[in-house]
Amino acid sequence: MQKNKPNPKSMGGYFELQLTPGIDYYPNLVRLNTGRNALEYILRRKAYTKIYIPYFTCEVILEPINKLNIAYQFYTINENLEPIIDFAIEPHSCLLYTNYFGIKQEVVKELSKQIKNLIIDNSQAFFSEPLPGIDTFYSCRKFFGVSDGAYLQIKKKLSKKLPVDLSINRFSHLLKSIELGIEAGYSDYKANNEVLENNEIKGMSRLTQKILSGIDYEECAKIRKRNFNFLHKHLQAHNLLKFNISESSSPMVYPFLSTNRDLKLHLIQKKIYVATYWPNVFKWTNKKMFEHRLARYLVPLPIDHRYNLQDIFFMLNILQQFL
Repeated sequence: MQKNKPNPKSMGGYFELQLTPGIDYYPNLVRLNTGRNALEYILRRKAYTKIYIPYFTCEVILEPINKLNIAYQFYTINENLEPIIDFAIEPHSCLLYTNYFGIKQEVVKELSKQIKNLIIDNSQAFFSEPLPGIDTFYSCRKFFGVSDGAYLQIKKKLSKKLPVDLSINRFSHLLKSIELGIEAGYSDYKANNEVLENNEIKGMSRLTQKILSGIDYEECAKIRKRNFNFLHKHLQAHNLLKFNISESSSPMVYPFLSTNRDLKLHLIQKKIYVATYWPNVFKWTNKKMFEHRLARYLVPLPIDHRYNLQDIFFMLNILQQFL
């Protein structure tokens, strides 16, 4: 009689949180805990001695740069959100470009032909596929209801095996948003942002991966495109930021640029919560710079899969009172 082997899987007991099984959007990329750690992964693996970064970016990008004691230099962007490269990139240096709002994929393609050591920050462009051979990273929580998680495309991985992260204590804001509303979870959301600071590079948590594998990505992308196109049709004549996007783009937000510095406040008072990208830019720039104007006046309007056209129309009606 064959001896029974111990069952590695627990059976019975209480029911765990039931999530729809499936596969995540980038199954062949490296799964990590945060976008900033994805950048650190690249910098460690490539051993760059200097990095060029845009003035118009989130200050968390400096976290891995400072941790590794790498020299950095800011560069400016033009009014089309394209980099002004009026400097030579040294052999052991790299340039980081942000695919702003998920609408600059064509610029990414052009840069990939011109710059050897290019890193693409697709934190705002989850649905923009990475280009072959280009180091690219993504941040999942900018697009979906998870507390952390990132994807990284890189040709050669680090030799050491990464520990797996734990997300169990980072989900209170997500749960509160369901039971009590988005406002009730905001303080927990800010606390979660602080918890993510200065973490070591780890693999994506099992909980985050499980949630991401159950998302209907095709539907999410379709809704984003529809909502974006609806707003663009009605707002492009008033939008000081001019852009064209490809049919395949599924942007993060609708970037609306005006001269009304109170517009954000009016929207927030109507429970339309719009962020400032990014407060640190005010410290890095002066009032004459385009990046300073973007940080002050750009309104990132929500267009994601949570909203139907009735929601978008409601937001548009409020906006039109101030145009």
